Amino acid sequence: MVEYKPLPSIMNERIAVADMGTNTFLLVIAEKNGGQLKTIYQDRIATKIGKGGINNGLLTEAAIDRAMMALKQFDQKAKELKATKSFAIGTSAIRNARNQEALLTRIKSDTDFVPSVISGDEEADLIYRGVRLAISIPPSKALIIDIGGGSVEFIIADAHQVFWKRSFEIGGQRLIELFHHHDPIEPDEVQRIYQYLSEKLEPLFIALEKWKPRLLIGSSGSFDTLSEIYCDQHAIPYNNKPETPLTLDAFKLISQLVKAKTRAERLQIKGMIELRVDMIVVGCCLIDYLLNRYTFQDLTVSSYSLKEGVLDSK
Repeated sequence: MVEYKPLPSIMNERIAVADMGTNTFLLVIAEKNGGQLKTIYQDRIATKIGKGGINNGLLTEAAIDRAMMALKQFDQKAKELKATKSFAIGTSAIRNARNQEALLTRIKSDTDFVPSVISGDEEADLIYRGVRLAISIPPSKALIIDIGGGSVEFIIADAHQVFWKRSFEIGGQRLIELFHHHDPIEPDEVQRIYQYLSEKLEPLFIALEKWKPRLLIGSSGSFDTLSEIYCDQHAIPYNNKPETPLTLDAFKLISQLVKAKTRAERLQIKGMIELRVDMIVVGCCLIDYLLNRYTFQDLTVSSYSLKEGVLDSK
C-alpha cells in the first residue's frame, strides 16, 4: 500500500503539462498558489500517434509529425501565457516504441517542453493524484479506471492511499486494431474482445475480490463523453466540472446505443465528439466486461486525470 501526502508547492508558479496520450494530446496550463491549482487554459488535439504501429512497438513518421504539430501549438500557447515550466509526459505508445528517441529528440530541440516517458505504475500513480483532486473517494474504496489508447490503468484506493494498482497494455487503439473491423461492431468481435480481456485481466478481479471497492470512478477520456451524453439525455447541465455525473444503468443503455450504430450515426448522438467516436465503442466493451464480472454500487466521472496528477506532483 502506498500513502500519498500533499506535496509542497511554489507560490504563483505557472506550469504547462502536455499529456502525450496514444490517441489524444492534452494540454493544461495551471497556476499553483498555496497548494491550490487554478486552471488557466486547456486544449486537446487528436494526434493518434499509436495508429498503424502501436501493436508493433513503433511510432510511424507520420505519427511523429502529428505529435510535433500538436506540441508546437501547445508550446506557443504556454509561452503566450508565460508558463514558467513545461512538461511533456509520454505514456503507452511512446514507452513501448523502439524509436521513441526520435520523438523525444525533436521535442527537446523544437519546443521548451521537458519530455519524459513514464512507466505504467507511474502513470497509475499520477492518475490517482489527479482523480483525488476531483473526487471525494469514500472509505469503502473505489476502483479508478482510465482507458487510454494504449494502456488501461486500474487503481483501487481511498482518499488517502492506493491499495492496488496496475497498468495493462489493452488500450482502445490496440483493441480497435486487433478486433474492431466492422461498422457497427459485430457481436463476434465483441465476444473476441471479452475473451481477450478475460485472458488479460484476471489479476484485476483477484484484487477486486480482495479489496472489494464499491464505487467505480471513470477517469476522463471516454468517460467524459459518456457523462456528457448522459447529461444531454436527462437535461442536466454539463459544465465539465472536476466531477460529472453518470449512473450504472445509464451507462448500460448508452453502451448498447453506441455499439449498435455506425461511426456516422454515433457522431449524431448529442454529446459525442469526433475525438472519441472511434475508441468509445471498444471502451464501452471494456466497461461492459468489467460490470459483468464485478458488482459496483455506484459510478461517477472525474474530468481530472494524469495531467492534473502531474501538476499535483510538481
